Amino acid sequence: MSETDAVLFANEAFYFAFARRDLKEMAAVWAEDAEVSCIHPGWDAIHGREEVMQSWHAILRGAGTPEILCHTPRVTFYGELASVICYEEIGGGYLLATNLFVRERGRWRMVHHQAAPTQGEPPEADDEEDFVPDKIN
Repeated sequence: MSETDAVLFANEAFYFAFARRDLKEMAAVWAEDAEVSCIHPGWDAIHGREEVMQSWHAILRGAGTPEILCHTPRVTFYGELASVICYEEIGGGYLLATNLFVRERGRWRMVHHQAAPTQGEPPEADDEEDFVPDKIN
């Protein structure tokens, strides 16, 4: 598996956990050694693994947890840091997301997630597939 594929797999695991409302899988996506942070749309910045996991617990256990699809993820490497910028489709609208990953314990793990509204839509993908939650199993 290429490094790009490994980062895309980690990114897909994040959206899979979100789509399945799986707290155990969500926790497995996030780094344990590196400092983590998260900015959910409309929320203040959250710092630290415990606080980030509490935020995901609130979202994934909430009654109104939206369905989410990831479109056109693009990976960029900065040494041992990788970023994925993608569109999140939620309720017929789109958010633009940035997901940051570091190599930890031999695999890519998330250290930051931020999503914000956008008026744009995902561009047509050339050879990249959209993430469909049922694809990982």
